[in-house]
Amino acid sequence: MKKVLVTGSDGFIGSHLVEHLVKKGYSVKAFVYYNSFNKKGWLDKIDGRVLADTEIFFGDIRNIDSTKLAVKNCGSVLHLASLVGIPYSYDTPQSYLDTNIRGTLNILQSSLSTNIENFIHTSTSEVYGKSKIFPIDEKQPLVGKSPYSASKIAADQLAYSFYSSFDLPVRIIRPFNTYGPRQSLRAIIPTIISQVLYSEKDYIKLGSLTPKRDLTYVSDTVRAFEMMLLNNKINGEVINIGSGFEIQIKNLANLIAKCCNKNIKFILDKQRIRPLNSEVNRLLCDNKKAKKILKWTPMYPKLKGLESGLKETIDWIKNNSDNSYKQQKYIK
Repeated sequence: MKKVLVTGSDGFIGSHLVEHLVKKGYSVKAFVYYNSFNKKGWLDKIDGRVLADTEIFFGDIRNIDSTKLAVKNCGSVLHLASLVGIPYSYDTPQSYLDTNIRGTLNILQSSLSTNIENFIHTSTSEVYGKSKIFPIDEKQPLVGKSPYSASKIAADQLAYSFYSSFDLPVRIIRPFNTYGPRQSLRAIIPTIISQVLYSEKDYIKLGSLTPKRDLTYVSDTVRAFEMMLLNNKINGEVINIGSGFEIQIKNLANLIAKCCNKNIKFILDKQRIRPLNSEVNRLLCDNKKAKKILKWTPMYPKLKGLESGLKETIDWIKNNSDNSYKQQKYIK
């Protein structure tokens, strides 16, 4: 296979994906958001030998000159670059349009002009909004409940339009909530873990405790990306990736506390609560299509798998050398 371009490679899932692909023998070009400090995001935390075998490309997904240079000499694109913080999207919706929609358009147009052979576009379970049917399959309506989810719906539709209009070999992967090492404090699991481990108080601050989420360990999500990449018979398809197991946030927090051998109380933090009509109360994945077409099944299934994944994440955070998880700040 020709070189694989991974956009958003400096992010949580992207860094794990780069690490996985390089270890499997792929030739990888990692698209990293340009900065004057030569920082490569979470790629700076991966195995140095893996990083040495990775071509680093600094650029900006919002700039088509960058995307044109990035796809050069590549045969496949795994497009993960995105602004993902839902709370921050309420404050700065324009930035989500610029990155998630215009950025996607740029990489699609660049891929089309370079005759890319495989294009995997990354969606999100948030596009389903308040589904009325559970578990949620790929046929459910898409409803934007936040500027973030609306921008991702638009990006999904753009990607599909390039398949239907220009025959670009687009496949859309739709992960439900992914968790694991190297996830930022803006996500629910790291923010709970950091408070349980490092807070000197006998309580932790959370938003709504009632929503239910389907949580997938990052290595399971990454395997699904590779399976999508290798399957050239699913162009135009959307495939959900999720464990098929749901847990309420309150129970998730208690499970994390149990894994850390701690007892906790909860304090409601209003700034962590979504606007009433924007909250998505339940996300549960119907993963039958992934199992049938990709032969993908989660290696961290159900409650036992979630507990194993949480313990691995907790251990990683404990051993994180720069101690960034000790700051106890709410990050949008």
